[in-house]
Amino acid sequence: MAQYNHSAIEKKWKKKWEKHPINVDDGKKPKYYCLDMFPYPSGSGLHVGHWRGYVISDVWSRYQVLKGNYVIHPMGWDAFGLPAENYAIKMGVHPAKSTAENVANIKRQINEIAAIYDWDREVNTTDPAFYKWTQWIFVQMFKKGLAYEKEFPINWCPSCKTGLANEEVVDGKCERCGTPVTKKNLRQWMLKITAYADRLLNDLDKLDWPEKVKKMQSDWIGKSYGAEVNFKVDGRDDTIVVYTTRPDTLYGATFMVLSPEHELAKSLATDAQREAVEKYIFDSSMKSNVDRMQSKEKTGVFTGSYAINPLNGAKTPIWLSDYVLADYGTGAIMCVPAHDDRDFEFAKKFDLPIVQVIAKDGKEIENMTEAYTDAVGTMINSGDWNGMESAKLKFEAPQKIEEKGYGKKTTNYKLRDWVFSRQRYWGEPIPIIHCPHCGNVPVPEKELPLELPKVESYQPTGTGESPLAAIDEWVNTTCPVCGGPAKRETNTMPQWAGSSWYFLRYVDPHNDNELVSKEMADKYLPVDMYIGGVEHAVLHLLYSRFYTKFLNDIGVVDFDEPFTKLFNQGMINGSDGQKMSKSKGNVVSPDDLVRDYGCDALRMYELFVGPPELDADWDDRGIEGVARFLNKFYKLVMENKDKNVEADRELLRVRANLISDIEQRFNAFSLNTVIAGFMEYNNKLIELGKKTGVDKETLKAFVILLAPFAPHIGEELWEELGEEGSVFHAQWPTFDESHKEVDTIEVPVQINGKTKLVIELDVNVNKEDAIEAGKKALVEAGKLEGTIRKEIYVPKKIINIVVG
Repeated sequence: MAQYNHSAIEKKWKKKWEKHPINVDDGKKPKYYCLDMFPYPSGSGLHVGHWRGYVISDVWSRYQVLKGNYVIHPMGWDAFGLPAENYAIKMGVHPAKSTAENVANIKRQINEIAAIYDWDREVNTTDPAFYKWTQWIFVQMFKKGLAYEKEFPINWCPSCKTGLANEEVVDGKCERCGTPVTKKNLRQWMLKITAYADRLLNDLDKLDWPEKVKKMQSDWIGKSYGAEVNFKVDGRDDTIVVYTTRPDTLYGATFMVLSPEHELAKSLATDAQREAVEKYIFDSSMKSNVDRMQSKEKTGVFTGSYAINPLNGAKTPIWLSDYVLADYGTGAIMCVPAHDDRDFEFAKKFDLPIVQVIAKDGKEIENMTEAYTDAVGTMINSGDWNGMESAKLKFEAPQKIEEKGYGKKTTNYKLRDWVFSRQRYWGEPIPIIHCPHCGNVPVPEKELPLELPKVESYQPTGTGESPLAAIDEWVNTTCPVCGGPAKRETNTMPQWAGSSWYFLRYVDPHNDNELVSKEMADKYLPVDMYIGGVEHAVLHLLYSRFYTKFLNDIGVVDFDEPFTKLFNQGMINGSDGQKMSKSKGNVVSPDDLVRDYGCDALRMYELFVGPPELDADWDDRGIEGVARFLNKFYKLVMENKDKNVEADRELLRVRANLISDIEQRFNAFSLNTVIAGFMEYNNKLIELGKKTGVDKETLKAFVILLAPFAPHIGEELWEELGEEGSVFHAQWPTFDESHKEVDTIEVPVQINGKTKLVIELDVNVNKEDAIEAGKKALVEAGKLEGTIRKEIYVPKKIINIVVG
């Protein structure tokens, strides 16, 4: 009998698939769109951690093919932006060259996975034919007032020498290079994502996404209800507006804190406090927003000025502190230290008054040692609000404040408008022309794409200007409106620009006239299953949803959510438990494993290491067990394929349970237990094969079930079973529910708690008959000696004979 030769078999079927693809649109099959989060072409190539996500999506895609669908399963490259440019700088080459080389290498590695990617649909964000439409979307947003210019302090990475959106700052550091982020005042292009805040929040309810991802998006949008309250500055005409979600505690506001960037911050400083205030403002400007929010140590400075509490007329000292951000709310907060942990800590540090206004059972706490943060209680020290229930007043207070003319009820969001320009070379040019007479004018649509000029030197300037600003022949142009001299925008788009809509282009990648045709969009979109890492839970997914809603609004697509179902795979770490990286020396390349064990074995092991949604540590030794399973299964089929076996009740039962169990686990995305199930049922069939042989229908069903996971051996054994055409053109197996019914069960028989043998009993056997059958089997096997002291039967579990 021929041995399972993975190398020869996999080479054979790769060639056949090239000539005869298994996934072809015949115009009759229903569509299923399964999408990977496309990679940026890193110079380090793919490791076994990257394989996991691609294997998951390919297994799911092949399953959908077997279910009778035409599967859109494309691949492309997120090749613009900081990662690609920083790599090129490190390597001392042009990003166009390094990106093309990296794409070629990763494409070669991806093909080793044997995934059914449709390379005719391939896209690359750096291709002018693609970014023409990235620019077109920006122009439409500009025309609708959603793209605008603004100069303000932004997050600045001194290493990458570019501005960063808040979302790109992690723990006060640049997400890409890890350098501490500072502040820099720059002219920026912004996208008004806040205009979609409510829709982005409310539409989460209709998505089949992991709850943790929906919560992350909801928290990032951060919708809250409250009131804007007006505090007049004592002795001046100025008014400070604060936003609060707890206007019911206004009587307990004993001080207020402004952001160091607040427009009144400097002018509020009295002569005695001016030097301290100005120093504090400067020091705060050197910290990132994330650092300021996460810092455990509360810092601040008193301005010397006071505001008037509108409810009780009390003089309220005005402080500055960097834990208040200029771009959240109004950049000013009222502080109620008796009922807020942060305010309590600040008040204790700077010896500020603490007035309790909510009391449990109406009783005031003497010598407060911590804030009373329970929202349930009775109002005290609150004028005509005394005696009211705080939980009720919380919702009524905004209206009461508005009626008294002290402010207005309002809704607030944590979500900020998107900083959309970068001071770098490797990105889509922003298609705007600055005209001294006409203002900002979009590049005419017929002139798109506005191509990125080819340059030798592309390194960041560090001045706040893009390298494009030094290319006079490119910058200087004419205004498309008045024909006068004008200048091009020199900032480029962020990496997120292309990745926010690329999934739409896959279904119509060669269309020169439209982003996507109505026909193709209606036929193939939206995405049915999106697979990728949870690290994109906020940024990429939020931006993609925003883009899709905008394109829906202007009639490009007829849906407003891009991804119907989302699956986040866990990360494969190195054997040391750390994230795989060259610097740590823990990267495992798939190339040697494919050579030694085969693509099918590696595909299955990637899924067998643990639940696909959880992180797992890599251990090469486990792949040997998977390889042994494939060899045993190959042998099972080859030994039984020519036997003329009629399926008895036991074989029918095993087949029905095999199909039922695998499909249930598959649909639950419990892919590691699918692999375990294959091993379990393979062992059962090997044992049955020794007794009666295994019938061909059972073997065929098993081969089909296995094929999405191990496509090469699946095709080979399908052919060996005498079937014509690809296994992926077969029907997903079904079963008769009645065949799952169990007539008999296997029960261990023990002596003094130690198992001596296993017998088969009727599933409904009574205690007496079970024990008698157990004793008889022990006697026949010569294992029952001594005096029987006790007889135990745990139904369907064990028979235990106690002897002494």
